[in-house]
Amino acid sequence: MWKSLHIDPAKCTGCLQCEMACSYEHTGVINPSNSLIKVFNFEHEGRKVPYTCTQCTEAWCMHSCPVDAIRLDLTTGAKIVFKDTCVGCKVCTIACPFGTVNYNQASGKVQKCDLCEGDPACAKACPTGAITYIDANWTGLSRMQAWAAKANTPASAA
Repeated sequence: MWKSLHIDPAKCTGCLQCEMACSYEHTGVINPSNSLIKVFNFEHEGRKVPYTCTQCTEAWCMHSCPVDAIRLDLTTGAKIVFKDTCVGCKVCTIACPFGTVNYNQASGKVQKCDLCEGDPACAKACPTGAITYIDANWTGLSRMQAWAAKANTPASAA
């Protein structure tokens, strides 16, 4: 069975360990600006929410690519960008309704979460369990909608 990243916004402290681990895993350098997972800061609500590609079932990015540069990894279920095929047209960045496929100016290609070949660095690095790698028995649009509804719930007063 495939697994997917599960994000629990209530557990995120904003430590950015996920961003640092991801950037190191993919570039060999700790540089959060190169991370494929981002921590969004809701300043007025005093909370942080990590977000990245949900590897959605619908895979608008994959279906929109005119050169078939985004393909399904049958082992992990991740939608993988094949950089040797990608022409940098950015159609997939427009097709993704969640904004998790990004253009990399330096390479001239797009990039997105690849689940680190089934061993996500972000989940391993998260000290609070806000990011976990679990069985993907619910994925896609319904998962993102549930996540968004939870993220939009006002923080409780302490």
